[in-house]
Amino acid sequence: MRKSITALTLLLAAGTLAACDSDAERGLVGAGGGAAIAAATGGNAVTGAVIGGAAGVFCDDVGVCN
Repeated sequence: MRKSITALTLLLAAGTLAACDSDAERGLVGAGGGAAIAAATGGNAVTGAVIGGAAGVFCDDVGVCN
């Protein structure tokens, strides 16, 4: 069940990131999503926020969320 929730959260986050216009918006959404996923899976929310924020900022640079 936990994997299903995590997969659904990732899909929703990817859709939300694609709708953001700037790096700052994608960074904030990524940080929030990373923290939520980390907390839901028993990880460190701060580490999840840092990784999610970085992923949000750089996702358009690598062509993931154009």
